[in-house]
Amino acid sequence: MPINKHFSSVGITVCLLCILAGAVAAALSNTAAIAVPGALLGAYFLFAIKVVDQWEKVAILRFGRYRGLRGPGVFLIVPVIDTLSRYVDQRVRVTTVSAESTLTRDTVPVSVDAILFWLVWNAEKSILEVEDFIQAITLSSQTALRESIGRHQLAQMITERETLGRELQKILDEKTTPWGITVQSVEIRDVRIPQALENSMSQQAQAERERQARIILGEAEVQVSEQFAEASRVYNDNPGALHLRGMNMLYEAIREKGAMVIVPSSAIETMGLGGTLAATTLAKQQ
Repeated sequence: MPINKHFSSVGITVCLLCILAGAVAAALSNTAAIAVPGALLGAYFLFAIKVVDQWEKVAILRFGRYRGLRGPGVFLIVPVIDTLSRYVDQRVRVTTVSAESTLTRDTVPVSVDAILFWLVWNAEKSILEVEDFIQAITLSSQTALRESIGRHQLAQMITERETLGRELQKILDEKTTPWGITVQSVEIRDVRIPQALENSMSQQAQAERERQARIILGEAEVQVSEQFAEASRVYNDNPGALHLRGMNMLYEAIREKGAMVIVPSSAIETMGLGGTLAATTLAKQQ
């Protein structure tokens, strides 16, 4: 952003019109001296007329003393006597900040990128209280980001980005409020760790998933064994249920055409399947 907009389009237009009017008057009166006042008047308006955009403010200094804010719109200054400060843009701005190779609380080097959303709500303070508010807020955000990284562990940096962003926003807003600047929000865009550490964390996560899988499989085996034990108690108390279960298993086994079923003799004697097998074989032969 430039310090001063020296010449506005309105000033240039008025300057050209004054010069043109002086030239026309000189041509009609056949006197060249008439064109000089028009040129001088045009030069004055060239430097005196200023234009401030809708989203901007500018401060007027007369002999170095603050006289007030101007804008938006067109206004006049006294050339040489009046000077203008930096034009202050009061729209929401976006600033990217980063912290390279900063140690977390558990001594892990990380690189963090963040996005800062801020705006100037008091142009007078931003002009008079700080020399370069853009550079000041950039450096302040970098320092605050490094300090916040040092107070958090790596797991918090990865899983609690919103909390970290709110913490940074609060710290920066307290620092920039006296400058007439408010920090609306801070968003953590990326957290990068060394490749070797990333591989180790990936292996650790994979081992943890395998451990959880083995635990779940063991719990399933325990539940199945408990169900089998419960079923054995039911069958022991009710031989008829065991007989029906054996018949159902046999039916399921020989349902397919050409299937062969090998049943231990002990199972036949236990469940009383001898008659059932004979009946089934005779039916298949018929």
